Amino acid sequence: MFNQNAGESIPSGGSNDGIGDVQEFNWSIPTPLPNPLPAVDVFYPELLPTTLRAGVMDIAQRMQCPPDFVAAGLLVSLSSLLGARIVIRPKEFDDWRLVCQLWGLAIGPPGVKKSPAIGAVIKYLQKLQKTLHIEFDSETKKWERDCQLIDMQNEANLKLAKNKIGDDLEAARALLEPIPKPHKPAHRRLYLNDITVEKLGEIAQENPLGFLIYRDELFGLLASFDRVGNEQARTFYLQGYDGNQEYTFDRIGRGTIIIDNVCLAIFGSIQPSRMQEYVRAAVSGGSGDDGLIQRFGMTVWPDIDPVYNHVDRKPNESALEDIENVFSRFSNLKSGDNKKPIEWGFSKQAQSTYNDWVVVIETEIRGDSLHPAMSSHLAKYRKLIPALALIFALIDDPESNQIVQIEHLQRALNWEKYLRTHANRLYSAAITPETLGAVALLKKILNGQLLNSFGAPMQYFTAREIAVKGWTGLNSPELVRKAANVLCDFDWLRLIKRSGTQSGGRPSERYYINPFVVTNSQNDPENH
Repeated sequence: MFNQNAGESIPSGGSNDGIGDVQEFNWSIPTPLPNPLPAVDVFYPELLPTTLRAGVMDIAQRMQCPPDFVAAGLLVSLSSLLGARIVIRPKEFDDWRLVCQLWGLAIGPPGVKKSPAIGAVIKYLQKLQKTLHIEFDSETKKWERDCQLIDMQNEANLKLAKNKIGDDLEAARALLEPIPKPHKPAHRRLYLNDITVEKLGEIAQENPLGFLIYRDELFGLLASFDRVGNEQARTFYLQGYDGNQEYTFDRIGRGTIIIDNVCLAIFGSIQPSRMQEYVRAAVSGGSGDDGLIQRFGMTVWPDIDPVYNHVDRKPNESALEDIENVFSRFSNLKSGDNKKPIEWGFSKQAQSTYNDWVVVIETEIRGDSLHPAMSSHLAKYRKLIPALALIFALIDDPESNQIVQIEHLQRALNWEKYLRTHANRLYSAAITPETLGAVALLKKILNGQLLNSFGAPMQYFTAREIAVKGWTGLNSPELVRKAANVLCDFDWLRLIKRSGTQSGGRPSERYYINPFVVTNSQNDPENH
């Protein structure tokens, strides 16, 4: 409901055209805006296997950052090492198999140590990658020497064949048969950063079991998918989420690249304003409405503790070593015979619990109580929950005869409850854009960013004047009107509609700013 005075109609040229208008509106003190973001569950250590808890909390406490960032980055990174080596069979008798690599996001404002927190996890992949680089260099040099020896042997056989032509034609023919060269060693890659999709395809061809794509600021990658001519990159990434699909690149100059299997895990960080901007576009029915953002099941958007405690102590080396050992073990996981993945399934108790959970969530997805974007997001939990259960089983009980026990599934279901609240926050950008826009507009007002052509603070504005500034979430007159009308509800603004002139001019709408907002220097935009 709008403020009862929000839509007053004033004839053009009346006594309310000047600065006196603002003072004569009988203003009241503005009411603080409600928090537009839904509440989220707080991360608690028991969400993680015992082996990982102390290390994750040690990193978070020393950095004074939310442990959510560390935990989500850790699990996605481990899933990338698991890749397509081991799969889970969610149903007892069906032939449905899931590759368990994950996609995730760490959402938070600048300065809350998203990047350092994720970097503390990525360093374990970096350490493993350095070892693999050294091994690859050694194997490549050996391969080059072997190829040289084979070339020399083929040349020697050619000379012998010439001498045999007159005496033994069959022996000469046999000597001319070239000695086959060994395959060039594959360069195993564990993680990538900024890379073109063509080069990514080449690396995926050499690494069919999967790897991690890590972007410190993921918005650039997401935005690149929406550019004209970049449609194939988007398709390639979407294909990589399944982890068990082939892909073919056909390029002039590069020829044809056939990739037997594309398996991509993705993790990165992003700022809330960027995320809200992307989500609004992604769920509005445009080109981004293809389920890409819903694949980021491991998305965390925690509240930031306003209290900062300066912590300066030595790291918990024992706890961090436990994490490193898990990374090392996952890195050395082997596939089954003939390069087929090893299959894991649920115990009887876990299978029964999983079946009950599936019925509940599938019924919810098919109902009409959820926003379509949220329904699409929850549909991806069909993969997320079994994948987490398998990862927890491989951490806690790798020698369990390829059986995921009930405690591993229950921990995954606890993550489902936790992550669902963060998904609610993620899609609130699409569900409640007016409130989010109102918060953004109010911050601009309180920060003194609404200035006229003389550099003085505006006392009123039109929706178009704000839209041309191009601010996120306020870049169209309609978005500005929706945001401003919410501010009218809470007495921050007053909408005055002015009729056109006698010559037939168009009526105008002006939003007047409460003078209390302009004169009260104690306003803090973070409190509204």
